[in-house]
Amino acid sequence: MKKLLLFIACLFYALTGNAEKLRANYYIYYQYKIKMKSIKLIMALLAGLLLTSLTVSAQDANFYIYLCLGQSNMEGNARYEAQDTLVSPRFQVLSAVDNKELGRVKGKWYPARAPLCRQRTGLTPVDYFGRTMIENLPENVRVGVVHVAVGGCKIELFQKDKRGEYIKTAPQWMLGMLKEYDNDPYARLVEMAKIAQKDGVIKGILLHQGESNTGEEEWPAKVKDVYDNLLADLNLKAEEVPLLAGEVVNADHGGYLCRHESDHSNLAAGDKELCRCFVKRLELCCRPSAL
Repeated sequence: MKKLLLFIACLFYALTGNAEKLRANYYIYYQYKIKMKSIKLIMALLAGLLLTSLTVSAQDANFYIYLCLGQSNMEGNARYEAQDTLVSPRFQVLSAVDNKELGRVKGKWYPARAPLCRQRTGLTPVDYFGRTMIENLPENVRVGVVHVAVGGCKIELFQKDKRGEYIKTAPQWMLGMLKEYDNDPYARLVEMAKIAQKDGVIKGILLHQGESNTGEEEWPAKVKDVYDNLLADLNLKAEEVPLLAGEVVNADHGGYLCRHESDHSNLAAGDKELCRCFVKRLELCCRPSAL
């Protein structure tokens, strides 16, 4: 109101030709305007600092988040049992899709009982990764997973510049899975990861993929592209967030794609090729498909 009255006074003195009073009132008006701008700027900065502090305080440093992506094994190709639906509340999953079967809503946290991925999927390596983690971490630490996977897909589905062309040639049976991620599983993974970052700290990326790219020498470079994009899009550092890649069934277990073992090994061959990559060999039995 004061600012308006000063402006009207300046206008009146300008019209009546009273230059002296015009100068005096304009000076007051100008000083008042500068003062109000300063106050508004200070208030805006204080509001920003408050919002930042609230965001930081909401993030739990003891909530470890792992991003999980891949194809059929990561999606859940094994049938789960009743025991796989019982889980500690310290192990959580951020649902990447709506799942009416379990009453899950996209973007919300739930106890990480199987299935983690989507409706009509099964048990994944992540189910017991999470259980093992909480068994070996302090009681005050929780583990959360963000899980996006599409059975039968090539790594190109998660490459930002290759996804569009890959989907054009995707088989008919895959289209329904892709639709659940709005035809962009990578974007959905990043979207959910950003939600997860508000609650916890991303500690690693789990990959179980490669069967559909078996024999391709450039596969490690494609994986590196996906990894680098995730680090950039989520403002993560490679030295703090490693990539952990699971192997396909190996030769001594009659693995159908055991020739792909060397491709997985190349992921960890050196930091020049893929920084902070660890390939975990598991001596486990496999399904009759030997995948």
